[in-house]
Amino acid sequence: MSARTITRRSATDLKQGKTDYRRLRRMTDQDIANAAKRDKDAARLDIDWSGAEVVVPAAKQAISIRLDGDIVEFFKRTGPGYQTKINAVLRAYVQHERRGK
Repeated sequence: MSARTITRRSATDLKQGKTDYRRLRRMTDQDIANAAKRDKDAARLDIDWSGAEVVVPAAKQAISIRLDGDIVEFFKRTGPGYQTKINAVLRAYVQHERRGK
């Protein structure tokens, strides 16, 4: 590691967060744009959202289904959202079957 890549913070800085607001207020829009261009992880600044549409997902249908206990336990062990994961597996199966016919 080189000294250039190490950022040192005091305990006071950590309490206030990582943002240097004084430095940020001194930066021009062009300074910010240039910094974003150099940052390989930065999102593009020129995204055109004018054609974006709000998509509301369809409501899910509540049903009662009987599944083998080991299947339910497997998905429950994956953590929160296990029902959503079961739904995703079933959706993948449906899409596979639809492509095949």
